[in-house]
Formats: sequence, structure tokens, C-alpha cells
Amino acid sequence: MVFEKKYENGLRLVVKQMQGLMSVTMGILVGTGASAETDKEDGISHFIEHMQFKGTKKRNAFEISDAFDRLGAQVNAFTGKDITCYYSKCTSEHTSACFELLSDLFLHSTFPEEEMEREKGVVCEEISMNEDTPEDLCLDLLSRAFFGKENYGRNILGTTKNVKGFTVADIERYKKARYCPENIVISFAGGIDAQTAQALVEEYFGDLNAGKFETRTPKLIADRKSLVKKKPIEQMHIAIAYPSVARGDKSENIVNAINGVLGGTMSARLFQEVREKRGLAYSVYSYLSAYADCGLQVIYAGVNPEQKAQAYEAIDRVVEEMKKKGITKEEFARSREQMKSGMFFSNESSNAQMLLYGKYMLYFNKVFDFEKKLADINAMTYDDTHETLQKMFDEKQKAIALVGNTDEPFPLV
Repeated sequence: MVFEKKYENGLRLVVKQMQGLMSVTMGILVGTGASAETDKEDGISHFIEHMQFKGTKKRNAFEISDAFDRLGAQVNAFTGKDITCYYSKCTSEHTSACFELLSDLFLHSTFPEEEMEREKGVVCEEISMNEDTPEDLCLDLLSRAFFGKENYGRNILGTTKNVKGFTVADIERYKKARYCPENIVISFAGGIDAQTAQALVEEYFGDLNAGKFETRTPKLIADRKSLVKKKPIEQMHIAIAYPSVARGDKSENIVNAINGVLGGTMSARLFQEVREKRGLAYSVYSYLSAYADCGLQVIYAGVNPEQKAQAYEAIDRVVEEMKKKGITKEEFARSREQMKSGMFFSNESSNAQMLLYGKYMLYFNKVFDFEKKLADINAMTYDDTHETLQKMFDEKQKAIALVGNTDEPFPLV
């Protein structure tokens, strides 16, 4: 059972009641992230996410953490390219108390100067940790190679220089433009009914003013590049990106099925060819990233530096053969079953359902239809893959990133 409500100030509520569960996951989702930032704001979405936990009018940072712990609740947040989410999970009996806490840190943060200076150090350490995690560094570099320095090409963490320079005024200015009711969705999933959820939202968010929401549409740059970042490490990390479909595109399901065949599982072609048959990588996989106006098909591999050329060639051969000869009926059927099982598995997790229904409401302004999605996946046919494959893996639009002990990037076509 799914309940939705849209308020006059633009705020949206979605509730997925899950019978039999004794816990509730609640989330406050904001439609903003790295892609909405300017150069001066680079990293501010993520920094604000950290600072929201550092004190309110009623509680200091420790009291916030302690209050959640006293309820036996989990609390966290994350920032993406176009979303920021604050969420908590608790037993059903503590739903009201937990939502009051989550609402307090979201609505009434005061950004104490002492906490702010301390948290700048924490975030700078997170940036340093990212620099020391070559797989993440490579995928960040790939975004830069594909999109350029702005929009979806921005690193979510931002730069150390920016983080050190953020002020309370910067935070308040950004929140005023982006943390507006029409850009916020509150999502509940688990052992909670619609009446309880609605009463909680109206109690704590009922007085939220509409504000002046500032829409920011990322400008897409088509100048794909091959970039390299030299690091004195043992492996070479290779990432490749091709253009893919936007979120909600009519080809989204079939593209996901093809990605499953390419590198979504241990039986996928990349894993079997690059790792199992040729022993060129321990980690090799592919995935899709979809945004409002574009998408990415990403391939990643971590390889021995002496075998980087062979690994890149093997990946290229897998992609070329798939585009030229297509996939088999058996591969298609297997990938479709993986998509369906993924839906069923997530349907049993309140965390997954909170995010699924919250994101869908945020992005499409309507309730996710599980039955329709399942029917659409079942309606896919093997013949659908032929036409879709011809639009995928455009070598002229490819971007490449390489992280390792080298100065030489891979050449583009």
C-alpha cells in the first residue's frame, strides 16, 4: 500500500506501508547535489550534509547522536550528483521520536562556528581519503573526462580550498536557494501507516514556507577526453564511459538488461573474459548512471600495470563483439531474471523502499508503480536488444580515465 500527498507549499510525502515489519525507515530527500553547484560552491552540498548534524537550537552535536542511540536508531546521510538525503531507521514504537530528531537536524541546524571549523578538517580528511582510494579517484576522473569540470563532472566532495573557505553565510545562501519545499520529498517505508506519517510531517514541516526555489539546469559538455592521474601505486585503474539514456527513457529497461550481460554479474562477459579466462583483473564490472537529461554506461577494471594494454584491448573486444553480434537469448533471459529478482529483493527492505519511492517522487513527481515496472520488464523481448545495441557504445563519444604510475593516457578514437 502506497500513500502520497502534495502540500500547497510544494512539499511531497510518500509512504510505503510494509505489513509485518517492526521497523520504519524515514528519509528527507532534497533535489540538489554537486551538479547544481557553481565553482565557488563546489563541495558545499556535501559540506552542508555534514553540518546539519552539528547542532540545532535544541541540541548540540553529541546530544543529536546520543538521542538517536538512546532510541536504538540508525541515522546517516549522503550526497550525490543531484540528490542529498538524510535518513534514519528505528523500531516502529520510536517512529515519532525519531522523526522529531531527524526533522530537528534538518530544519533547525545552527552551524556553530567551532563545529564548522572542526568539520572542515573532517571533510578535508575525507578528500584525502578519496585521493588514497584509486578506484573512487578513477571514477571521479572519468566523470571529469566525460562531462568536463562543471555539472555532473564535479567531484561531490569539492576541493580542500573551497571547503576551508565556506562560511555560515554561504551555507544559508545555498540552503535558501535549494532547500525549498518544492525541492523536498519526505519518504517513509516499513511498519508505519499513512495517517501517522502524515500527522508527523504536518506537525514538523507544516509551517515551512514555500521560499524562492532556484532551478539550476546543468549545461552538458560534449567534449569527451582521455585523462590520466599519476599515482605511485601497484595497480592501474581503468574506467571507460559511453553515453547512455536519461532517467525514465523508454529504453531504460533494455539498456539495463544489456548492461547486466556486459558486466553486472559474475557470469557477465567482462568478468568471464577479462578475469576468468585471461586473468587480467581481480575487479572488473560495468554499471549505468542515469540523470534527468543524460546517462553514462561505465566500465571499470583494476589491472597489473604491465598488462594494462592487454586489459584495455580485452575490454574493447568484449564491447565491440557485443555491438557487432549482439547478445544471446540465454544471456538476455538471465539478465532479465536478475532485474526482476533485484526488484523483489529490494521490496523486502524498508531502506531500499524508502529510497526507491522517495527518489521516484523527487525525480518524476509521482508514485513508483511496482506492478507496471515488473510488467514492463516482462514485456521486454530479445528482439528489443538489437536496435538498442546500435545506439550504445559510441566510440566517438567515449571518455577514458586512468589512475596509476604513468603519465600516458589511453588514446581516443
